[in-house]
Amino acid sequence: MSTKEPYYLTTAIAYTSGRPHIGNTYEIILSDAIARFKRAQGYDVFFQTGTDEHGIKIEEKAKEAGITPQQFVDDVAGTIRANWDLMNTSYDYFIRTSDEDHVKAVQKIFKRFYEQGDIYKDEYEGWYCTPCESFWTESQLVDGKCPDCGRPVQKAKEEAYFFNMQKYADRLIQYIEEHPDFIQPESRKNEMLNNFLRPGLQDLCVSRTSFTWGVPVDFDPKHVIYVWVDALSNYITSLGYDAQAEEQSDQFKKYWPATHIIGKDILRFHTIYWPIFLMALDLPLPKKVFGHPWLLFGDGKMSKSKGNVMYAEELVRYFGVDAVRYYCLHEMPFANDGTITWELLIERINSDLANILGNLVSRTISMVNKYFDGEITNPKVYDPVDEGLISTALETKEKVEEKMEDLQVGAALDEIFKLLRRTNKYIDETSPWVLAKNEEDRARLATVLYNLLESIRIAAVLLESFLPETSEKILDMLNTGQRSLESTESFGHLETGGHVVKKAPVLFARIDEKEFFEQLEKDQAKEKKAKEKAEKKDAKVEPVANEKKPEITIDDFAKVELKVGTIIECKPHPKADRLLVEQIDLGDEVRQVVSGIAEHYKPEELVGKQVIVVTNLKPVKLRGVESQGMLLCAANDKDLSFVSVAKDMPNGTTVR
Repeated sequence: MSTKEPYYLTTAIAYTSGRPHIGNTYEIILSDAIARFKRAQGYDVFFQTGTDEHGIKIEEKAKEAGITPQQFVDDVAGTIRANWDLMNTSYDYFIRTSDEDHVKAVQKIFKRFYEQGDIYKDEYEGWYCTPCESFWTESQLVDGKCPDCGRPVQKAKEEAYFFNMQKYADRLIQYIEEHPDFIQPESRKNEMLNNFLRPGLQDLCVSRTSFTWGVPVDFDPKHVIYVWVDALSNYITSLGYDAQAEEQSDQFKKYWPATHIIGKDILRFHTIYWPIFLMALDLPLPKKVFGHPWLLFGDGKMSKSKGNVMYAEELVRYFGVDAVRYYCLHEMPFANDGTITWELLIERINSDLANILGNLVSRTISMVNKYFDGEITNPKVYDPVDEGLISTALETKEKVEEKMEDLQVGAALDEIFKLLRRTNKYIDETSPWVLAKNEEDRARLATVLYNLLESIRIAAVLLESFLPETSEKILDMLNTGQRSLESTESFGHLETGGHVVKKAPVLFARIDEKEFFEQLEKDQAKEKKAKEKAEKKDAKVEPVANEKKPEITIDDFAKVELKVGTIIECKPHPKADRLLVEQIDLGDEVRQVVSGIAEHYKPEELVGKQVIVVTNLKPVKLRGVESQGMLLCAANDKDLSFVSVAKDMPNGTTVR
């Protein structure tokens, strides 16, 4: 294209409740492939991702960890960003909803909604799902549980602001019907229309008073702006949008509207709530919202509670970044969920990456080095068999572009691998090793090898958006400067005339499945042992040693303050299986103590028990939870028992 047309692409912003698994990471890999390809086509791309950092779930997790919500989200946002960087993603901006400029912009948006009559104050009473941060009516529940995630809900009643959704519902229905490509895939569009819009929208709760970790409503400070307005607005606040300004920023005017890449589970928020907010702001709706399917572990959605989670860091450690990118991009159908297992990963790496791609590059460059000392020449001694390879190579770019235009990334990768398969077939058709035996066939041999190298070059250029490191390695081996997408439109751009290929290191080694699983089992056992050791260290429970301790005086003993207390509450530690967190009544105060006794006592067994507490220990954090003392226990290598008193004593009684 002659001028750079702007193209704004976003992922959904990741929720900072914890470490992202490979199912979460898939979205940034998918979006990165689209962004890279658009850049290669000549677009001026602005690619945004980021983190959603407010809400009651974050507030509760921070409290459990014994830190502030800001400290909690800072840590998780850093982990998420490191994960995105690990996967070699080329985002241009990473927004955080705790950013000061975002907070101020959201307050202005909320105030504008209020001033123009789109929101009103009322009282909400219904069922609330904390993980989904959603209110539900009785009729919406499924078997008494959240219809989205299937988890328990709690009865909730509080004052809140509500957005009048019906005011814009008919206009949105009309827009979706008149813009059939707005929601992709089409099945998702029908779901939004038939399940939510046409039956009638309920007004949306857009503020909360039951927690404080959020964007305050500046004209009603006891309210915080709820996630829908806060998180969804990131797509415009990052561009400098100001709801109270007469003139918007140059960046906003240049890039908006966006193409949104999101998970199918949050499609309703992006195709109903978000467009209605934009209508209320008198802004253009997004160009397209693509609700991608899930990457499942085996046959189930990944869940830490189910223990069926795979992490990008772990996969990269074993297989490398591009192998993981390839699997995620290739194995995800356009409209249906994809599956990931260790076995499928190994099978795909061996068949596609090691054999079809890696072996082709290695064989071809090795033959050029063997027969021509690495020099690339093209005498153009053609044979009819060449036409099949050359026509396939020349068709590939257009086919890839067609698939990418529809966001069918896996299908686009397939087109490139069709070219690679055709190139492998060309080797069998021409048998270069046979041509090499006859001097009179030398010019034909050079032509065959040139055709192979040029086909590999075209495939490598097209692969850049999907496997950037691998693409660069191959093009470096070819020692070529012909790396533009435009250069794949005609055959014969690879340089000749003294041009020499480099050595061909192994791109992807074949994986022995038996050896891999033996190593994986060892590594997982080692990691489990290290985790248990860390938990033991945190618990600070040591078996009584046989050796004698040094003598102390009565003054030394007097330094230790011991009191009788009653355990009034006991829960498992949220991050350590060996630890329990007790609330202990000491008469004039209640202390929180973390003890490494979970192997010996269940929480319910301890409630009501009198114990002896060391009360003048300096407080410490054990796996993120503060401990304000220590229980006295008798312990050996096999058993442990807490120390108590022979008869009930008042809480707070000194032990001396």
